[in-house]
Amino acid sequence: MSGSGFETIDSQDRYVGFSTVRAETVRTPDGGEMEREIVIHNDAVAIVALTGDDEVLLLRHYRQPVREHLLEVPAGKLDVEGEDPREAAARELAEETGYHAQHLEHLVTFDNSAGWTDERTHVYLATGVHRGGAPDGFEAEHEEADMELVHLSFVEATAAARRGEIRDAKTLIGLLLAEGRTGGS
Repeated sequence: MSGSGFETIDSQDRYVGFSTVRAETVRTPDGGEMEREIVIHNDAVAIVALTGDDEVLLLRHYRQPVREHLLEVPAGKLDVEGEDPREAAARELAEETGYHAQHLEHLVTFDNSAGWTDERTHVYLATGVHRGGAPDGFEAEHEEADMELVHLSFVEATAAARRGEIRDAKTLIGLLLAEGRTGGS
């Protein structure tokens, strides 16, 4: 039994695909049992990329679950076995925007939605950002092939976040945490 008093007594994968849906039976501290479905998913990285002109690089990205385009920071899955999150952030920034960063600073790692998934996102602030092109051999597919690169001033982006015009969680978290590091308002 773990220190929390909750013990997993059975675990079965119900679906395996892009994500895995796992049903777990858990013994509670009072001796009862409950079943929870958990979505098992690779961790992710997100990058708040600032140019020397105090612009932030955002992507207008189609998201099927909400059936619309959202304005988001560059991001992606840790889908290379053993890849370091900082290296994944550099890779995703280059793949999705064609830009490279001189510096990557870890801002936070957060649980995306601890009530139903184990996925975590590692958020980085990228500075010294300059055009450098996508990695050799990289070709955007699916939704990524339809992404539009958007340059907004950092002040405009944080204002849009506060007005509710930017709704993506990783983008909100990244912009608002980066604001404290950049002196933006």
